[in-house]
Amino acid sequence: MKKSWQIFWHVFFWICLISLFLYLGSDDTQLGLKGLLIIFLLYPLINISIFYLNYLVFIPIFWDKKRYSSYGILIVLTIIIFGLGKYGVGLHFKQYVLMHEKGYVIGFWQYFLGTVFTSLIFLFLSIVLQITTDWFLNERVQRDLENQRLSAELSFLKSQINPHFLFNSLNSIYSLAYQRSETTPEAILKLSEIMRYMLYECNDNKVLLTKELQYLQNYIDLQKIRFGKKSYIDFKVTGQVDGQQIVPLLLIAFIENAFKHGVVNDPLSPIHLLIDVNEDHLHFYIQNKKHSNNRDAMGGIGLNNVKRRLDLLYPGKYSLTINNEEQTYTSELSLVL
Repeated sequence: MKKSWQIFWHVFFWICLISLFLYLGSDDTQLGLKGLLIIFLLYPLINISIFYLNYLVFIPIFWDKKRYSSYGILIVLTIIIFGLGKYGVGLHFKQYVLMHEKGYVIGFWQYFLGTVFTSLIFLFLSIVLQITTDWFLNERVQRDLENQRLSAELSFLKSQINPHFLFNSLNSIYSLAYQRSETTPEAILKLSEIMRYMLYECNDNKVLLTKELQYLQNYIDLQKIRFGKKSYIDFKVTGQVDGQQIVPLLLIAFIENAFKHGVVNDPLSPIHLLIDVNEDHLHFYIQNKKHSNNRDAMGGIGLNNVKRRLDLLYPGKYSLTINNEEQTYTSELSLVL
């Protein structure tokens, strides 16, 4: 909160409190206007000065610096000095302050102990305010630090995606070029479109789901060029995808691993990929047949990366199930967009 707003709320609070006391005391016709101002304006201002003396001077200079003995001595002296000062004011306006309603004058010690109690209340309130303010400031600092840490971690995780993807894609294109395939230029064009999306359209926290799906389709097309007519993948999108948004580059790791570690050329066991959107819920399902000699179904950093991003970006809003069976590998993700 800005300093000017803090001052405003402090002034507003005290004005309201004093106004309330003046209103409640206005029913006492014996005090009159002068007595009313002395009892419900002058003395509250004295108590408020005790409040801010502790809040703005004693606590920052002594309490916060753990000079507790000096702080305690100053508090005792403040209570005594202000108590004597209040009694002096009372003597000056005896008929309004020290005159009891039964007709006798209130003695020094009786009045002084009353001022000690009142001063302690305002000192206590200033300490409570300082502790509360410090707690909220510390919470905000910790929250800002945590947000900065999460942002840095997300940036790091996202920075891993591009090199990881590029490495796999260049390997695919290298295979085509090595075989002198006529589809090499088309594969390079597809990779160019994919990299344009990753570099220029994925800088926001979320992107349109339709763009992300087109990116996935481009990747699948690139893999089909690599494997030629011997690649089989059943890719379906159902539901209302228009207008929905998703964290970019979240689903690609599952598809990369299916192509990298799965059997692509078996028409009886194609890669099954389904994306279904129902209102704000997305269901992602992918299954591939495993190579008999494949021991690394997780596929490097890809899925570990996406799991961490899900934890950070969709906390409590997703479920991920991975079934690593003898013949098949299945990933199923449900999340609230």
